[in-house]
Amino acid sequence: MLYITKFIYGFLLPPGIFILLLLGLSIWLYRQHRWEAKCLFIITMGLYVSSIPYVGDRLIHSLEKRYEPPHELYGDVIVMLGGGATSDTPDITGPGHLSGSAANRLLTAARLYRETELPIIVSGGSVFSDTGIEAEIAKRQLIDLGVPKDRIITETKSLNTKQNALNTKAIMDRLKLKHPILVTSAFHMERSILNFERAGMKVQPYPTDYKKSFELRAHANNFVPTGSSYTGMAMKEYLGILTLPLQW
Repeated sequence: MLYITKFIYGFLLPPGIFILLLLGLSIWLYRQHRWEAKCLFIITMGLYVSSIPYVGDRLIHSLEKRYEPPHELYGDVIVMLGGGATSDTPDITGPGHLSGSAANRLLTAARLYRETELPIIVSGGSVFSDTGIEAEIAKRQLIDLGVPKDRIITETKSLNTKQNALNTKAIMDRLKLKHPILVTSAFHMERSILNFERAGMKVQPYPTDYKKSFELRAHANNFVPTGSSYTGMAMKEYLGILTLPLQW
């Protein structure tokens, strides 16, 4: 009964309710305006396909499975990429929180520090006027987790992955560091590596923040539209990879 209820709710809440309405409208139009009805039906099906977890899960999984955490570490610095932050939300030791993805990256960076005691470069600025400076918030939280203040280097200017790579390279050159262990979300790793390679760095990838299990299973609720499908997230990564030559 629980899964039946979830299934029904999925079509009563956005975007499911709008997909049902558009589908009903396309059926109604078909009797009088067949060409317009066909166009509306195609648009509706496109919205439906992009909104269901079955598609989003497999798209994000195709990115996440490309790299696995290494068994042995050989770097001389840990590089953590930001992934979103609030500026003024209350926290234990100061204002501002990292987003879910960025927080998972931070936990991995802190745990890697405990294993290696390597310095950590945190790269990420304030992307929008109402978001926090990611590197500064991450530094505060890393200190809270026991990482010494003098082992954390902040890079606060980057607004995208290309700038992450270029600004991190400048810091590494200044500190004579050459072998970064790159910590970012598994779905974001492919695009990150390509940007860091273009900036002249060979990284050891350490993916984290996995969105899906490696073994995907289909069930009825995979086909219920939801606003939290990973389709958009995955398509953004694929688009970024495809257009990378144009960005450089």
